[in-house]
Amino acid sequence: MKHVIHEIDPVFDAASRILILGSFPSVKSREGQFFYHHPQNRFWAVLSRVLGVQKPETIEQKRAFLLQNKIAVWDVIASCDIEGSSDSSIRNVVPNDLSRILAQSEVCQIFVNGKTAARLYQKYCEQQTGRPALTLPSTSPANAAWSLERLIEAWREAFQDIL
Repeated sequence: MKHVIHEIDPVFDAASRILILGSFPSVKSREGQFFYHHPQNRFWAVLSRVLGVQKPETIEQKRAFLLQNKIAVWDVIASCDIEGSSDSSIRNVVPNDLSRILAQSEVCQIFVNGKTAARLYQKYCEQQTGRPALTLPSTSPANAAWSLERLIEAWREAFQDIL
């Protein structure tokens, strides 16, 4: 197990209304220097279907897609001890400071992508932000119990009151 520092900047701007937080970037995301970079992660497929737009492919398209749809993305953890991409191995957490995003945007809803992100947000961030987060089912390929269609339906339901 090694201590890893989150090196991917958050994606947001002043118009962002939704903040989606993961737990910590996977090995593939850290290598690619962008969120949900593993080809089997269903994040981009789910969001594009929920929003009714073409799935972005490149990092530039993904960044533009998020900003055009007023979505901010970051992670709960700034650094931690972790084995590979295993959320269950996470130890010695240092949380990200979400105050900059919340102060410089119009975020009115925080979503967390999966139960680990939810648990970590509640433990390390909720008191600081003063805002509860809605837990969405994880788009990770490790969440095999959820089909793509089930994920899309759950995420669509969460987004319907905001969009």
